[in-house]
Amino acid sequence: MQERRRAWWWRGAALALLLVVAAPLAARAGDALRDLGAARVVSVVDGDTVVLDRAVDGADQVRLVGIQAPKLPLGRKGFAKWPLGDESKAALEALVLDKSVKLAAGGRSMDRHGRLLAHLYLADGTWVQGRMLETGMARVYTFPDNRALAADMYAREAAARAAGRGIWALPFYAVRGPDGLAADIGTFQVVEGRVLRVAKVRNLVYVNYGRNWRDDFTLRLDSRAQRLFRDAGVDLLYLQGRVIRVRGWLRDRNGPLIDVTHPEQVEVP
Repeated sequence: MQERRRAWWWRGAALALLLVVAAPLAARAGDALRDLGAARVVSVVDGDTVVLDRAVDGADQVRLVGIQAPKLPLGRKGFAKWPLGDESKAALEALVLDKSVKLAAGGRSMDRHGRLLAHLYLADGTWVQGRMLETGMARVYTFPDNRALAADMYAREAAARAAGRGIWALPFYAVRGPDGLAADIGTFQVVEGRVLRVAKVRNLVYVNYGRNWRDDFTLRLDSRAQRLFRDAGVDLLYLQGRVIRVRGWLRDRNGPLIDVTHPEQVEVP
């Protein structure tokens, strides 16, 4: 009965996947961005946050959407600075400080902290996110409501990782295997391994990397995430038996778990 229910659920699911090397499952080329105007950068907070000389859409602080730079404490008590945090901030300062930048949004334009979410471009056309990724001073970090240019960002990150630039030269940021992740609970990780089984339990889909679901590494997708995968033409059952790379915050739920919320969170190496 359980197998029949699974078969019914998968019936009619799309099988069309256009896969390229080291690409996100839903690589959308040429995403349209909305022009937000221009402003001058007057200070740099860290490797992915800047302050403008004027408010744009009600905010003068900008979070460089689509990337995650090494984190700094920024007044958070007990927060340990991530390796290359200072270097990443310095790299962004060298790129944009006291310069005019064009701003563009590819999804939701404001975060819960009241910061503008935008892609930044210099007067000569340099894409700031792209430069930070290709120099190894940041890694890709997309969200369900901010997925524009993911394919381009992954390509630049992959080149930096292959060359061992910046963060990719350090064990702290290394791509992990699915075993031995218990010590990394509560951290953001990139994990690569072979999927053993994909199953649906009630309204959730679980992607398991081991035989014992009580302690193995698992991905979990809720109904909203499943819908985004279907809309992208991705059959989750396709992942069974394949090596994939996924990124996100590790939680402890019957072993290490990452909640997958959108297709761009997953790559096929």
